[in-house]
Amino acid sequence: MNADLRNNKDFWAGAMLIATGLAAVLIARDYPFGSAFRMGPGFFPSVLGGVLALFGIVLVARGLRSSEKIVGGWSLRALIVLPLSFVLFGALMDHAGFVPALAVLIFGSAAGGSEFKFGEIALLTLVLTALSVAIFIWGLSLPYPLLVGF
Repeated sequence: MNADLRNNKDFWAGAMLIATGLAAVLIARDYPFGSAFRMGPGFFPSVLGGVLALFGIVLVARGLRSSEKIVGGWSLRALIVLPLSFVLFGALMDHAGFVPALAVLIFGSAAGGSEFKFGEIALLTLVLTALSVAIFIWGLSLPYPLLVGF
């Protein structure tokens, strides 16, 4: 068993999953659960939180058996660009529509990485936006405007 867990990649990933799963279950505990045939508002967060916690336990156990260390450092660009793209997505959903908001989110998220290639990201943005429109707007009939005014 590895005694130094401070830089153990699997241990900390598992701990994060356990914390997220338990938080979801705790938040959903006051919602009606329902059943598998008639799901209540607490069903999905409770089940998903439980599954996340189970995956977290598996990762923690894997981390206790291995000594794979965290590699890399902090990226200032990612720390600035990623939250900014999330905030812009939320603001643009109301003021510009689904398509521009999603395009800014995808492009901004890719710009936070170190291997940004404009052509690849433009194609990825086009494909993911088209698939998202097909699934969420046309398939699930979510009430988001594609573009403001349309």
